[in-house]
Formats: sequence, structure tokens, C-alpha cells
Amino acid sequence: MVAYGQAMSAAESDDRQFSVAEIHEAIAATRPDETCLVYRDRRLTWREITDRTRRLANHLIATGLGCHRERDALANHESGQDHLAIYLHNGNEYMESMLGALKARVAPFNVNYRYVASELHYLLDDAQATAIVVHSRFTPTLAEVLPRLPRLRVILQVADESELPLMAGAIWYEDALAASSPDRPAVKWSPDDLYILYTGGTTGMPKGVLWRNADANIECFGGSRAESLAGIVAEAVGDMKALLSPPFMHGAGHWMALRTWNLGGTLHIQWYTDRLDPHDIWSMIERERSNFLLIVGDAFGRPLLDQLAEQQYDLSSLTVVLSGGAALSAPLKDELLTHLPTVLVIDGLGSSEAGGQLTHVSSGSNSTSNSTTGTFPSSASSRVLSEDLSHELLPGDTEIGWLAKTGRLALGYLGDPDKTARTYPIVDGVRYAVPGDRARLRADDVVELLGRDSVTINSGGEKIFAEEVEAAVKAHPAVYDCVVAGRVSERWGNEVVAIVRLRKGHQVDDEGLRAVAERHIARYKLPKSFVYVAEIVRSPAGKADYRWAKQIAASAPG
Repeated sequence: MVAYGQAMSAAESDDRQFSVAEIHEAIAATRPDETCLVYRDRRLTWREITDRTRRLANHLIATGLGCHRERDALANHESGQDHLAIYLHNGNEYMESMLGALKARVAPFNVNYRYVASELHYLLDDAQATAIVVHSRFTPTLAEVLPRLPRLRVILQVADESELPLMAGAIWYEDALAASSPDRPAVKWSPDDLYILYTGGTTGMPKGVLWRNADANIECFGGSRAESLAGIVAEAVGDMKALLSPPFMHGAGHWMALRTWNLGGTLHIQWYTDRLDPHDIWSMIERERSNFLLIVGDAFGRPLLDQLAEQQYDLSSLTVVLSGGAALSAPLKDELLTHLPTVLVIDGLGSSEAGGQLTHVSSGSNSTSNSTTGTFPSSASSRVLSEDLSHELLPGDTEIGWLAKTGRLALGYLGDPDKTARTYPIVDGVRYAVPGDRARLRADDVVELLGRDSVTINSGGEKIFAEEVEAAVKAHPAVYDCVVAGRVSERWGNEVVAIVRLRKGHQVDDEGLRAVAERHIARYKLPKSFVYVAEIVRSPAGKADYRWAKQIAASAPG
């Protein structure tokens, strides 16, 4: 039986209750003069990051921001705190804003900096933002919507290359820090304080996912599961040097940044943050001796690999390449291992609603047999639920179900009790997160991920998963990128259309693409039509824009 309601949080039966703020401060106390963050010409120590985030927290507190209602008086879709919008490119200010907000008991949330005015207004209004940190280059868009955002009363502006002046009502970020106290903020940090992650909105309107920061610290930020603060600090040995190429406004980016700090490590930020610059990334790894690189699927992997084909770098320090947020296809995994045979290539699967879920590891010693697309060994907390959400599926069940997760989960969606209930059902007394991915649990206990239900194409009575078709088309060596969408068909109801970007210097026809794709998927799933484009629209974080893809598919010749 399925019931909906506010189930007991995993936190209520778990003693590991430490806030992100107190953990960072405890780790900082053990390594005050070690490097915490490198960005352009700045090399900030743990002492300096502590000082700067305390100053930011004290500024926010002085303006009256903070926590006004405690968690135990609220429903899962409610917040009792002020909310700080982070409207920035990557840089030290982004991570300082996240941590400083948590130290002020203010909930930080991410802003997509590519939004136009109407989208920005929707987001800031939906998020009930009372404060914002904004790069100067984005102030014209913010100024356009500000009169319709009466809650937004604190604006901190970060100077950038645009050299735009201070907007009306704002304070320069650095001036605010300089005028504030470096003392530990006079508030009691709580594991219940919120961290808010806004979904990408590539298939619908963005929604704010509410996490207790103590739960997010483990499930999203890879924090220690030790049962004492001393145990957590003991595990923070400081040997991780991570370059995280995605924008921090995407969950994968700032999740791994906070994970780096949870391990006492050093965060490396590339010079160019308004675009993906492969030379910038590889040269920084060479220069700083980074040992960890985060990318987002094929959209990041392909240009990075193309750069390695053109120029050599000393990447001997690199031990792990992790892809999160979008699929990394098997051919690209193998190509990475050809260039970097000693690294581990990790394909990570997670969601805003559930945190980290599954991982698949490929290495140079087993890449021929082990590199796959969209398959993951099952984990202790991940499940596959039946389509009607009545029970868990067992290994070998042929039914296509819903990928789900148990344990520490997000609370729900800000201001939306109905969507919260749908996404977090209670099945046989257990609360699950069901973000919307369809999956099958094979007899060998491997989860076969089929894709988001929201981009599934119903063609001739069969469900066809867009991501599955994309992976099959991208198996052709001439394909640089591909996104799949459905369009109306008199014969099939809907038909599959593949929108393809070819690699420079490569040529292929429709039948050549179908012939390769047919090796990986059934014939009824093959695209009925191909559209060739010079560029595929994706978010800065590499996520496909399926609304754009549907428009292209609908307007292409039949």
C-alpha cells in the first residue's frame, strides 16, 4: 500500500547530527595555514576562508536575516529561514556565499545565470529570496526584475571584468566583508538549517528542493559518516586537490566542492568561468598537480578529449575523473582511459531530490569489458519500485520501474506539498525519494537506467527513453553530441527524432547512424528522422534542453 504524508526523517533515528558550518570550522582549526581554495591569483588558506565566511555571516545577521521558525514547527515543504540567492559565476565568492549563509542560519540557493528577466523573476519569487549575491555583469537583468521582488532587501555585488557600477540599493561584497566582524557568529548552528537546490527546469519549471544541511552533508556533499566531530576531523586528511569544471550553480559542481572541503582538501577553480575552456582545465591540472577532475557527461568529456588529441600535458597527478549530472557514454570512457590509463573513471548518478545514488567505475585494466552506458551496480540505499509504487522490484523482475532511494532524503519542494507527496511516497512504511528516473533491476543486481520519465516518447504504444537512444546514436565515432525528442506522428502518435552535432571533419548519413545505433537498441527505438545542427543547446552544466529539442524536432521536415 502507498500512503503520502510526513514520514519520520532518517535524521530522527541517526545520531550523526552536525551542521556544515561547524564541520568546516572544526576542520579549519586543524589546518589554518594550508591552502583551501585557488582561483586565478588568489590562494586562500583555511584561516582566510573561515575569516571571510564569518564576516559574511555577521553582515547577513546584522541586516536581520537568519532563522525565524525552527524546523520542528514546519511541514516538509516549508521554510522558517531567510533565503540567499547566489547569482554568480564560479569563484571564491560562490563557495564563500554558500558557507557564509549557513553560518548565518540563512538558506543558500543556486541561480542559473543564463536566465532572462522573466525566468529570473520566477525563480527569485518562487524561492522567496530575501538576499542575493550577484556578479556585476548580471545586475542589469536583476535591476529589471527588482521592483517586482518586494522581499529582496539585501544585495551584495561582486565586482568583475564588466566593470559595471554598483547598482542602486546594493553594497560591494568586499566592502561588506571588510566592515563586518571576523568573530564566530553569535548564533547556534543547527543540523536542521536548510540548504536549497533548485532543479534545472529543462523539462518544466524549476523547483526548490529543501534539504536539512546535515542530511545534505552526507548524501550530497560526501561528508563523513563518523559518529563524532572528532572522528569527522580525523578523516579530513587533506590530500584531495579537486578541479571542478562545471558551474557551481549546478548541484554536481558545488556538491563536489563541499566534498573536497569535507576531506580537508584544496579546491581548484579554472580561470575562465563563463565557458568550458579545455586548455584552461588541463593546464591548471598540470600546474597545480590536481588529482581529481569533475566533468558533466559527454558534453564536457568530448571537448576535453579533443584538446588532449591536439596538445600534451603532464597529467600524472590525476587519479580520478568523475562525471556527474549527465550520462558519460562508454566510448568516451574508453577514450579517456586511452589518454589517461592510470585514472579511475567514475560515472556518478544522483538527483536534486535524493542526493548521490549510484556509481560505476571503469579503469585502464578493465575498460574493454567494464565501460558501459547507463548501468550501475546496486547500492544499499537505492531501490527500484514498481510502476504503481506498491512494492520493491526484485533482481530479475522484467518490469520497468522507478529508481528510488531510502535513508537520508530531502524534505520536499519549497511551497509545494502535493509535489512533495508525489516525489516522496511511503511504501510499506518506508519513505522513498522517486525523482522520476525509470529503471530495471537485472538478475545480476545491476540497475539499468533508462532515463527520465518526463522525456519519454510514447511511440506506437511503446515507451522509448530519450537517453537510451542518445547513447546509441553517440556510439558512432562521427557524432560529437546528440539529443533526442519526440514529435507528433499520424502513424505512431509520436516518433523519435535525433538532433545531431557531428564532429569536425566527419561525415555520415542517416542510415550510417541507424546502423550503429541498431547494435545497441531495438529497431522500434531507432530515430525516424535525424536533424543535423552546428550546436546543441545545453545548460552551462551540460544538461540537455529538451524544450529546445522538441521545438527543433517539431519544425524539422518529416
